[in-house]
Amino acid sequence: MSENKPSASLSAVNLDTIETHEYDVVVVGAGGAGLRAAIAASEGTARVAVISKSLLGKAHTVMAEGGVAASLGNVDSDDSWDTHFYDTMKSGHFINQYRTAEIFAKEVPDRVLELETWGAVFDRTPAGKIMQRPFGAHSFRRLAHIGDRTGKELIRTLQYKVIHQNVDIFQEVTTTRLLTDEAGRIAGLFGYYREDGHFVVFRAKAIVLATGGFGKAYKVTSNSWESTGDGAALAFRIGAELMDIEMVQFHPTGMVWPPGVRGLLVTEGVRGEGGLLYNSKHERFMLRYDPVQQELSSRDVVARSIFKENQAERGTPHGGAWLDISHLPANVVKAKLPGMYEQFLSLADVDITREAFEVAPTTHYVMGGIRVDPETEATNVPGLYAAGEVACGLHGANRLGGNSLGDILVFGRRAGMAALAYAQSVDYPTLIPAQIEEEVRRVLAPFSRPDGERPYHMMSELQEIMTTYAGIVRSGESLAAGLEHLELLRLRAERMAVHGSRAYNPGWHTVFDVESLILLGEAVIRGALARKESRGAQWRTDYPEELPEMGKVNFVQTWADGHVVVREEPVEPMPEHLAKLFESDQAPGVVRQAARKANQGGGS
Repeated sequence: MSENKPSASLSAVNLDTIETHEYDVVVVGAGGAGLRAAIAASEGTARVAVISKSLLGKAHTVMAEGGVAASLGNVDSDDSWDTHFYDTMKSGHFINQYRTAEIFAKEVPDRVLELETWGAVFDRTPAGKIMQRPFGAHSFRRLAHIGDRTGKELIRTLQYKVIHQNVDIFQEVTTTRLLTDEAGRIAGLFGYYREDGHFVVFRAKAIVLATGGFGKAYKVTSNSWESTGDGAALAFRIGAELMDIEMVQFHPTGMVWPPGVRGLLVTEGVRGEGGLLYNSKHERFMLRYDPVQQELSSRDVVARSIFKENQAERGTPHGGAWLDISHLPANVVKAKLPGMYEQFLSLADVDITREAFEVAPTTHYVMGGIRVDPETEATNVPGLYAAGEVACGLHGANRLGGNSLGDILVFGRRAGMAALAYAQSVDYPTLIPAQIEEEVRRVLAPFSRPDGERPYHMMSELQEIMTTYAGIVRSGESLAAGLEHLELLRLRAERMAVHGSRAYNPGWHTVFDVESLILLGEAVIRGALARKESRGAQWRTDYPEELPEMGKVNFVQTWADGHVVVREEPVEPMPEHLAKLFESDQAPGVVRQAARKANQGGGS
């Protein structure tokens, strides 16, 4: 077969000619979590590879703008890990895994300082320390940042570090199947090069999934093209458990106009630096919905508030709200938010230093994901680990802004360390040729259906279903209807067809995106149906209240006999020393701050 344009014919594929590699640890995903995992796994003599379906440096992590939440205390000295833990658990409405949140809050300051030693250039205080800004629902100014380009700086720093480690990088490779041995342990993976379609097999002792979320299941999203749920679907199909998958976050501020940029993220840093939200009557409506935290309320509250203002016909011309930071000096806006200034000027012809701009909720993040052990990020499949947005446990029902970049640093490192330890304890697994043969037939099958369904049409219909029936507002009726539509779509998707060769064929790539998103879409809907309450990102009009009994359970999902199965599992209770932190209505650091001021005669 042609080296440049591999044939789509099954008969043209000889398994003996498939490119093969062998590594101790393979990391799938080259975002922040994947690179940090690879750095940790490559400490020593282990052979480590990173596989990315995109190019190095182009991962979705670069879209994270506002900063990394860490209790460094550089600006507010009363901040500490226990206050960060308190804020994280409270924002997650207490269905987070407490141990995950505890590890995170304690370790994230060290991970930020580590980045600095590796060359990350953070904004500085006048005293030369890392600057920290306020963010929604954080008790203190906590976000270490580089203007509004923090994700780009994080990726730049990590990729320079990883290329000096013992790590091989495979770019533009799509993984379509995780391979297991006879005992059900990880044995490797199967994929293909997106450029020309030729197949590749990686034999591995351990795999770390760091593939991000699945925001592309929705029509309006801040997510880039990569966010199609690959990792969660791959793991789910071989027996890994999902948890809290119904919890999909809608960021309150995405671009609204023009249509071509609808959903593009407007960083929470705009509100953190003093931006104010107004409705069409020029009312600061957040004073009504959350008079204490106002514009810096949690994301779930602000997103619902904008939605409610539009329901009450007080929205902006294109269905959002006005965000205004023009009351600040223009030079301050340009210095603090250079990316936002350039983004609106170039894409919407709006000068944010002079006028308000429209924003509206956009699908942003998935709090749920692959269920992992808090200490090691191990899944229930031996040899398989997951970190970052593809995993769950830290964020519960709602993620705090800035916690995602800390998440990928803390748990990317832990996943890489644990994968390395596991790889050092086992021999190389035996690949099962029948699995590879079956996968070759499966991925080539769309070429044999000349009159089948178009993948792009399937993707569009999927996004319409998820947006209409399982979006920011839900009900039992809408979810049931969405599940019915999704099942019909799944049956049609089994007949997806592509044309041409395997070289430069985006339609072929879309087939696997659609398959993953349909599977995860079903998981979202079934989880949302099971959670008969409103909590965090889950807003059900038929169950509008947060119910105490529902706060005691997580919904765990498994894949059995071609169906998503949902079961309840109790949330592990916090030990006494952590539970005591919630005896007051205020975060521990806020209590300490008040006590210190009172002792100094400054009142509380």
